[in-house]
Amino acid sequence: MTGLPADISDVTRQLAGNGYIADRALSTVVFLALKLGRPLFLEGEAGVGKTEIAKAIAAALGRRLIRLQCYEGLDAASAVCDWNFAAQMLAIRTAEAGGGADREALRAELFTEDYLIERPLLAAMRPQPGGAPVLLIDELDRTDEPFEAFLLEALSDFQVTIPELGTIRAPEPPIVILTSNRTREVHDALKRRCLYHWVDYPSFDREMEILHARAPEATETLSREIVAFVQKLRREDLFKKPGVAETIDWAKCLLALDVIALSPEVIADTLGAILKYQDDIQKIAGAPARKILDELRADFAPA
Repeated sequence: MTGLPADISDVTRQLAGNGYIADRALSTVVFLALKLGRPLFLEGEAGVGKTEIAKAIAAALGRRLIRLQCYEGLDAASAVCDWNFAAQMLAIRTAEAGGGADREALRAELFTEDYLIERPLLAAMRPQPGGAPVLLIDELDRTDEPFEAFLLEALSDFQVTIPELGTIRAPEPPIVILTSNRTREVHDALKRRCLYHWVDYPSFDREMEILHARAPEATETLSREIVAFVQKLRREDLFKKPGVAETIDWAKCLLALDVIALSPEVIADTLGAILKYQDDIQKIAGAPARKILDELRADFAPA
């Protein structure tokens, strides 16, 4: 297990060592969240690397990563635990077949840890061999307000209550990372319990660093063209602008095709790696893509 970072620069180094290139502001808020034991709430467009931050922190610290993927209709029971009803029914039938089953004793036996199915929140409250785990509550904006209200208690006291077993409290609070794509506003009461950071699209230089870290096989020339093209795409009026994840995916697609430089033909063939909606592809394919390519070539031309 790696110890907590000594300072902000140490955060940057540890994240970079695990493939995540963070700017000073992000490294600062990660350092403070770890130092103060506060949950970290990350908002930003889809694909800018919010989930990857939690993965990099877990890898850097040598901690277990526990991920709660949020969705519409998620409730406390689904997030905390469930009972293994099939195993319970089998135990009941076995006891009945043996005759003379004591109902009260059987009931007490059925609702024990042996029949409990742990979900992410309960797992995060358990002691872990490498230290407190990293709990990633991903895409919180997909859930509804009742689940947010439940999280208020769970994240304030780091405990969950199971009616049949009682309250289970974390011996050491987990490192909590919450993410949101801001499809709706998360309640202020939850945000107040967290440190907050908006994860924006990276600058050209930082996106180049990210691409070098995640697709090191790409040449400098191809990497510059990829990043410049994607950054220019983000200025277009698109339904879904490409994130860093799409930049990396596109680079890997081009490498798989043995591409050494962008061309209108290559862009037309691979637009689906960076644009995920047909309307966006139709808007960019053809002359607009050629125009963007000509502009970035002009930008890179010697003065």
